[in-house]
Amino acid sequence: MTAKRRLTFKIFLFLIFTDLLETFAQFCFKKSVFSANSLGINNLQDALLFVRTIIPSPFLWMGFLAVLVIFITWVTILSKVDLSVAVPVASFSYITVPLISSIFLHEHISNLRWSGIFFILIGVILVSASSRRQERPA
Repeated sequence: MTAKRRLTFKIFLFLIFTDLLETFAQFCFKKSVFSANSLGINNLQDALLFVRTIIPSPFLWMGFLAVLVIFITWVTILSKVDLSVAVPVASFSYITVPLISSIFLHEHISNLRWSGIFFILIGVILVSASSRRQERPA
């Protein structure tokens, strides 16, 4: 049985960092497909054309680099805190991605979706707070 590992402020900051980097990666991937937006993918040949069109995009490569940094940071986080704590706290990207999409990509986010995002935020706060409580000795 593994010992309970607490969510420290330092680990919390690393989780926020991975969420912000995840948001950046998703933004980059979306920007990379703008050059191929008019391409329809109906078969393998169309898919290959799509890939050839987006490969030169610097946004695609920045997104891949961000994912690599996320991976390295994430496995470091998981060595310090329980998975059942890390994943819910790392759900801030569910908040930041729509926010960035709305601001920079001019995507419409409905009130119902913002309501759902609010509940995700409440859940993140509750999971974070619950992981900071220390168990009392029996």
